[in-house]
Order: sequence, then structure tokens, then C-alpha cells
Amino acid sequence: MTASRMPAVFLGHGSPMNVLEENRYTECWRELGERLPRPDAILAVSAHWYTRGTAVTAMEQPRTIHDFGGFPQALFDTQYNAPGAPALARTVAELLSPVPVALDQQWGLDHGSWGVLIKMYPDASLPVVQLSIDGTQPASYHFALGQKLAALREQGVMIVSSGNVVHNLQKARWGGGDEVYPWAESFNDFVRENLNWQGEPSQHPLVNFMQHEGAALSNPTPEHYLPLLYILGAFQPGDKISVPVDGIEMGSLSMLSVLVE
Repeated sequence: MTASRMPAVFLGHGSPMNVLEENRYTECWRELGERLPRPDAILAVSAHWYTRGTAVTAMEQPRTIHDFGGFPQALFDTQYNAPGAPALARTVAELLSPVPVALDQQWGLDHGSWGVLIKMYPDASLPVVQLSIDGTQPASYHFALGQKLAALREQGVMIVSSGNVVHNLQKARWGGGDEVYPWAESFNDFVRENLNWQGEPSQHPLVNFMQHEGAALSNPTPEHYLPLLYILGAFQPGDKISVPVDGIEMGSLSMLSVLVE
């Protein structure tokens, strides 16, 4: 990574309770915030803003969205009052042209974004805009958007995406226990093994992830996997890819994180 190029990072965000808890995943997020070059602004891509069409938050002060239920009141009381960045939102829309990008005034920051940023940058002083994930488009589309957004990294903007590369809550072992489903472990390993793939982008194994035999069980729906493709698309010559932390919780929830720097 050049001295002026910001990193791009995918974080396996897991349960919203990570906001209140301290564990090896949240410690990793905190350490990244302390170690990585401090950006001028952040573009967030979260599994939890899954839309028809593409939008980017463009308000001066995005609200903190508590898009979950059944958790302690302390979690609903938590606010992440980062400022917005309307000018950055317009830049994002320009970079993604000719894709039409709506400048959104309603959404804000959902827990897929603020839930990790509150650990990385707890003072909430950095401007944040959030990009939606168009659920009508194939994986290759999201990778291509990441390629277009790579230019932001030269402009002081860090791309922070979050989801889970294995995300099957129906199969989750809610009662505890450390036993990992073989298909979950296999798919998680597949992702790790192909992060440094250097071939033709259209043939990238992680873009064509549904070809893996464990993909359908690991991702019954794709929204938690797709944020990774924005980070892989933003990879530039001279960058290196690493895995700051990994692990599978409840048998079917991968906490793997990927850093491009």
C-alpha cells in the first residue's frame, strides 16, 4: 500500500451484542482502529442495507438505526453520532456512474456499520456515509463496484464493509457448544484460501462463490457475503491481503475479517 492509500477492510460483525461485549473480535476491531492510518472519512458497506437499486446516505447527520430485536435495553440506548458527508456521497455517486445512485436522506447507519465502527473509532468523530447493496444484482456487479470505489482510497477514504462469509442462523447452535458444521468450516477455508487469487476478475473463485459445495448452506441468502466483494474489488497493485481475526461462532457464523492495505 502506498503511504497515501487508505486501507479497505471487511469485518465479520456477528451478533449485535458485540457492541456491548469485549472479546477477541472486538479487540481486533479496536486494534485496527488504533493501528491503521486515520482516514478523513469512511465509506461503510453493510449487509443490513439490502435494497433494490443502489443508494448512499447523503444527510449531514445520519441516525443510529437499531435494526434488531430481543436484546438488552442498553443496546437500544447506544448511539453512534458520527457526522455524515454529503460531498462524499456525491463523489460516490459520480464514481459509480453510469449506475444510478440515489442520494438517500432517510436511512442512516445500521448496526452492521455502527456496530463495528463504535469499536474502531469510539469517539464517532469521522464522517461516515453508507452504501446500500443492490439485492437484484449478481456477485460480479458488487465486485465491479468495489473496483470503481477503489479510487476513494487515494482520497483519504477508508472502505469498511461488514457481514459474515458464513451466515446461517437457521442452523446456528443457539444453545452453545463449539462444534462447527463441516460445510461451514469448508466454505470459510475456501474464502481464506482464495483471498490472494490473482487471475482474471471474472473468474475469481470468490466472485463465483456459489460453485463451492458448501456455499448454499453457508449463505442461504447472499447479503452477508457480498460486502466482502467490495473489499476484494478495491484491491490495488502493491496491496497485501491479510486475515486479522477468524473464527466460527455457534457452528454457522463466520467472524473472519479481511484487511487490504
